[in-house]
Amino acid sequence: MSRVTINDKTFETSIPEAEILKRIKEVAERINRDMAGKNPLLLAVLNGSFIFAADLMRNLTIPCEISFVKLASYQGTTSTGTIKEVIGLNEDIRNREIIIVEDIVDTGRTIERMLDTLGTHCPAGLHVCTLLLKPDKLTVPLNIEYAAMEIPNDFIVGYGLDYNQQGRNLKDIYTLVKE
Repeated sequence: MSRVTINDKTFETSIPEAEILKRIKEVAERINRDMAGKNPLLLAVLNGSFIFAADLMRNLTIPCEISFVKLASYQGTTSTGTIKEVIGLNEDIRNREIIIVEDIVDTGRTIERMLDTLGTHCPAGLHVCTLLLKPDKLTVPLNIEYAAMEIPNDFIVGYGLDYNQQGRNLKDIYTLVKE
């Protein structure tokens, strides 16, 4: 286990890059089977999902497209509970299979908001793919079809996830050390 310090917090390796990449490949294989012949649009949620979305897309063998939206609900290490759409949807998603690509689902409020918003655009289907799922923290009922990994309710950084915009570049995922 290695440790890193980001700003005023110490984090310890919890999921090595090799395990992350293995799980992404498994999720991509499921999507390849489920979406065969459908040309889905991956809708990646910035900033955190950009690394996951890139690795996921590289493992997809079906025709697909990608676009990005930006939502914000975090400040420091806790969710503010307020979701703000910063960059909106630019594609016509009517009659398209949409796969929302998230870095992490904890309370589920961000995904719930996205599903509600996207549903008004008449897609053929809405699906959720997340690198990390915190099932014990979910506050809304959601169908997360594609979760690469379930994790405990810890604060984490790395592989696109940040602490005050730092740590996204770490190849492994690190968990906050409780002091």
